[in-house]
Amino acid sequence: MTDTDLIPAIPDIADAALAARLQAALDNKTKPVGALGRLEALALRIGTILGTEQPVLDAPQMLVCAGDHGLAARGVSAYPSDVTWQMVENFLAGGAAVSVLARQHGLALTVVDCGVRRDFQPRPGLVSRRIAAGTADASAGPAMTPEQCAQAIANGREVVRALPGNALLLGEMGIGNSSSAALLLSRLAGLDIGLCTGAGTGLDAEGLARKREVLREVLALHAGATAPLEALAAFGGFEVATLVGAVLQAAQERRVIVVDGFIASAAVLVAQAIRPQVTQRCVAAHSSAEPGHTLLLKHLGLEPLLNLDLRLGEGSGGALAWPLLESACRILREMASFESAGVSRQQ
Repeated sequence: MTDTDLIPAIPDIADAALAARLQAALDNKTKPVGALGRLEALALRIGTILGTEQPVLDAPQMLVCAGDHGLAARGVSAYPSDVTWQMVENFLAGGAAVSVLARQHGLALTVVDCGVRRDFQPRPGLVSRRIAAGTADASAGPAMTPEQCAQAIANGREVVRALPGNALLLGEMGIGNSSSAALLLSRLAGLDIGLCTGAGTGLDAEGLARKREVLREVLALHAGATAPLEALAAFGGFEVATLVGAVLQAAQERRVIVVDGFIASAAVLVAQAIRPQVTQRCVAAHSSAEPGHTLLLKHLGLEPLLNLDLRLGEGSGGALAWPLLESACRILREMASFESAGVSRQQ
């Protein structure tokens, strides 16, 4: 399997003429030049992604992908694997943080079972794209076969194709998936695993040391998995691979991609390693308290909108940042120019 067999081309959307028009429109609003700071850069970015000077964010979709990890049996998380399926039920019942925030901000929430260890009853808001009852233990062999990895990517693309709108917010759930994210960052960015690994769901110092030791073992076992899809298959998980497909499809469709925390960013990292233009469509919602996330965003060249010391995942940071994206669009569409408002310019 090569990295290009399954992946559509992602064109460069840089447009100097559009960027100049967007910047001129922002500079001509009734304010000192640059006075809205990074909100102006955000408006320019969204306008560029959507290819218009009058951007409208339509039918935003929060996509939460869930899966279990065989590596969790090695004690890399403070919580047992059963929490994955329990939290999926919580998402669907409307009680999780991302459920509350999605309701607050009018975000349609879709939960995808990518490979949770328990079956779910069909219901609205749940999509089954189940590959297996969790990945294999990456400390004993590859987390996924190449075929499973390819299927998960294809599933992510299929799920996004079926969703309306022009904005996709990424979320995830999977006990053990901060380990997958750390492994992917270490391998694809060439960073020491110690720098990439944090407490995840709340490990103490002893637990964190054990986690780092396990992850070093996993990296050594899969030393030959250096290409993006090889690394993804080696380290998992099903939900991360499904998000990789979702990112690639959303990028191809020129949707605004709102990137949440460490694990969602790791999916973007894999997608970007295959198709570099993916990040042109991305907005980083926040910088999490997970230490590898700052390094990952720097590698991607993305500047986060918020820094609230979040480490929840689920898409919660994306939902919290969402009003800033809406505000940036409204500034472009609705804020008066000096001419239209009859306001004198700076001398």
